[in-house]
Amino acid sequence: MSQSLGIKKLLIANRGEIAVRIVRACAEMGVRSVAIYTEPDRFALHVKRADEAYSVGEDPLQGYLNAHRIVNLAVETGCDAIHPGYGFLSENPDIARICAERGIIFIGPAAEVIYRMGNKTEARKAMMAADVPVTPGSEGNLDNIDEAISEAERVGYPVMLKATSGGGGRGIRRCDNEEELVRNYDRVISEATKAFGSADVFLEKCIVNPRHIEVQVLADKCGNTIHLFERDCSIQRRNQKLIEIAPSPQLDTLQRDYIGELAVRAAKAVNYENAGTVEFLLSGNDVYFMEMNTRVQVEHTITEAITGVDIVREQIRIAAGLPLSFCQSDINFRGYALQFRINAEDPRNDFLPTFGKVSRYYAPGGPGVRVDTAIYTGYTIPPYFDSMCLKLIVWGLTWGETLDRSARALDDMRLHGIKTSAPYYQCILENTFFREGQFDTSFVDANPDLLEYSEKKRPQDMAVVIAAAIAAHAGL
Repeated sequence: MSQSLGIKKLLIANRGEIAVRIVRACAEMGVRSVAIYTEPDRFALHVKRADEAYSVGEDPLQGYLNAHRIVNLAVETGCDAIHPGYGFLSENPDIARICAERGIIFIGPAAEVIYRMGNKTEARKAMMAADVPVTPGSEGNLDNIDEAISEAERVGYPVMLKATSGGGGRGIRRCDNEEELVRNYDRVISEATKAFGSADVFLEKCIVNPRHIEVQVLADKCGNTIHLFERDCSIQRRNQKLIEIAPSPQLDTLQRDYIGELAVRAAKAVNYENAGTVEFLLSGNDVYFMEMNTRVQVEHTITEAITGVDIVREQIRIAAGLPLSFCQSDINFRGYALQFRINAEDPRNDFLPTFGKVSRYYAPGGPGVRVDTAIYTGYTIPPYFDSMCLKLIVWGLTWGETLDRSARALDDMRLHGIKTSAPYYQCILENTFFREGQFDTSFVDANPDLLEYSEKKRPQDMAVVIAAAIAAHAGL
């Protein structure tokens, strides 16, 4: 396979579960995998599973962010390609540009496309030119607070101040009136500068309590662009996704066809290649383009579950110059799939991270259950990275079956030594509105009682259970 593919050796410019996911795809395709790691990840699973692994420094983060060093390492170790995964360098146009200069295949779109779609104001302009509806807002970046006030008065409060180069829910502030706009303006600029190295911000009308719907697209170098249907990402907290669903139980066939067509139109408008995700906000029957993510998504797993398409495999094939393995008419979906981001956080303590050693871990299994993770018993979750420690993906033929199977899978899982968000998800699964498929981005804030109830769902630590049983047996 590797000879016809043209890629024989691939460096993975990432860590954790997505690095493990890419290693597995390489193994199936006959491609040799190369992992990188910083010192805290020396004993990480992606390092153990890859064919080769190389240190990129002592600092926990900088090694994963140094595009020049990573591309140089790919050249030195004889790699044909680099896969950036998600996060870190995945949406940094510099690594795509450097790869092109050094003759390394970058598994993603071209640098200019990454820049254009990563710049929110440029992306809005491209979508408007392609007749893709966008949220009302400023035409470009804001020059000063006076312009921000003027634009807010034009579109009407509430409004959202957003970092132009932002992403992942950062650099965003809702403003319900002029006083809040004035108070948040400098704050968003500061956040944008620190997080993204750019002080540019723009303003949009705030769509109150929308549904957050995104569409997976694939586009090859031969001019073929298709979509793999949608995912519903409305269950989120502070703009961070918690549970993702495919397909959305809230869309009818006409809405599904329309939003899929919009996503394909958006990708074609910017000559997109590889895997990408077009994100929309839905309010009633109104659809608004929000952003495009120029990489594989954390939640690509549920699209794979309902369509049977291996998205990472297709990414590698597209980058190698091969046409898509299928056309739009070949793509159908079956059943429903949910992905639960199991984070090392304590929901009862404002979702405070709880990094530490995993004393016991037992993965859930059974029909329709998949786990993507890089943790194992004895692994210490470092405090330097995202708090997500595993992704639980559950598929079922019907919505009700998928919910019941999800509850069973969450109950099957045993993860001790740290607190996680799993008990909270069990409570969401019991919520009447969620079970009826009636929810939007306000769901978490509108149901604070679920945090209280989740304490009852928290599994006891195995050591505590054993100690109690021994004490009872001894009559103590």
